[in-house]
Amino acid sequence: MTNPVHEGGFASGRTTSWLSAAAAATLADMQCTLFDYFRSSACYRVRIALNLKGLVYDAVAVNLLEGVQKEAAFRARNPQGLVPLLEIDGRSLTQSLAICDYLDATRPEPPLVPPEPADRAHVLALALAIACDIHPLNNLRVLGYLKGPLGQPQEARDAWYRHWVAEGLAALEALAAPRAGRFLFADAPTLADICLVPQMYNARRFAVPLDPYPTLVRADSEATAHPAFAAAHPDVIQARTQEC
Repeated sequence: MTNPVHEGGFASGRTTSWLSAAAAATLADMQCTLFDYFRSSACYRVRIALNLKGLVYDAVAVNLLEGVQKEAAFRARNPQGLVPLLEIDGRSLTQSLAICDYLDATRPEPPLVPPEPADRAHVLALALAIACDIHPLNNLRVLGYLKGPLGQPQEARDAWYRHWVAEGLAALEALAAPRAGRFLFADAPTLADICLVPQMYNARRFAVPLDPYPTLVRADSEATAHPAFAAAHPDVIQARTQEC
């Protein structure tokens, strides 16, 4: 589904110099390009959402470990110097949940949040508990600051990571359990699952014990078996990038 364009940097997409200005603008509006890093939780969310919506997109690899996102050429596209960045419908969108919201507003099937207001609020609360309360404390920038300016050893950084993830997942388990079904809410994937699966992937990478969270483990297992989630998995994306 994706076509990684460039490893360790980024490219601007298809060449349209042979087209008229009007035709080039029309083609640009039809293109969908994700500036991506295979292991980024935020990018992982957007890949899942794009797959659920059935959207074919070009993937442009932005190597965060090499600092490509900090270069002037990338900051010209996103002043925050962060991924994901999605170019779609002639627009440049940032922030994973804002991107998911845009996709849901412009391509409503299948819905990523339920229509009933209380159900919608519940799903958003689950998603935000991950994206706003767990993930920001443990992303690459924070871990890098702990390592660099603060001089914390690997053992301390890992303890930091596990502490905040365990605290966040415990709260999420309690919030989700009463209304969970096959997925984190009811029986179809929602924005809550889009946020859950990347967080569980990273929790396992850092050896966070997950037995205390049976609802989360069950929902994660159900979601990761879904084709849209499976195709977005970091191992799949990394393998495709290396093939190019």
